[in-house]
Amino acid sequence: MTEAETGPEAAPETVALSLPPLLLSLAADLVRAIDDGVRERGFDDVRPAHGFAFARLAPDGASVGELAEHLGVTKQAASQLVEELVRKGYVERRPHPGDARARLVVLTERGWACTRAADRAAAEAVRPWAAVLGEERLRGLRDDLARLAPSGRLRPIW
Repeated sequence: MTEAETGPEAAPETVALSLPPLLLSLAADLVRAIDDGVRERGFDDVRPAHGFAFARLAPDGASVGELAEHLGVTKQAASQLVEELVRKGYVERRPHPGDARARLVVLTERGWACTRAADRAAAEAVRPWAAVLGEERLRGLRDDLARLAPSGRLRPIW
């Protein structure tokens, strides 16, 4: 797009049409940067889908059904993901405190270490944005995004 199509004089509908590809591209770049950073920190056996699961499991854990809903997958698919993460040592199953029939899936110390690595990678990925936008505009962007996405729900769209 040209400056006339995206600059301050752009028509509202042109601005609206330009936002989705820009946001999706930025989100893809961010996920890739976080994934790279997690791998560089020694967690090379996880993929971004695991990170979305970790976001739901922290801090209090979740049942397989809750995890399935969060990820937008079947309970069977969520159960398979949990089995994989158990084998890799990232999560464990415990008795569910509120449902004797269910099991609570929680992060292990390895899962928490991976989560902290992802947090550090995310901070590193976003740091250059401040150089481009400036600290004040970056805070404004954060505030605007918080208003537009009030749930703050981290969930992949498959």
